[in-house]
Amino acid sequence: MNKKNLDIGYFLSFCIEQYKEAKHLPGAEVAKIFGQYGVLEYLEEHFEPLHSQSRQWILEDIDEFINLRKGEVA
Repeated sequence: MNKKNLDIGYFLSFCIEQYKEAKHLPGAEVAKIFGQYGVLEYLEEHFEPLHSQSRQWILEDIDEFINLRKGEVA
């Protein structure tokens, strides 16, 4: 596995853990939400601009992404 793939993996893990803590959700619920709305794919695809942002900015971006996807699904 190359360094960039490792960096992306660590970033995805960081995002999951931070979202779990911020929303006071169990990991299984975060996995379900992220899977339902394609959050991990979004984070991986946009790794370059996202990984250098603050924790709060990333969490807000995830919330915005989920809310936009909810609108598409509804």
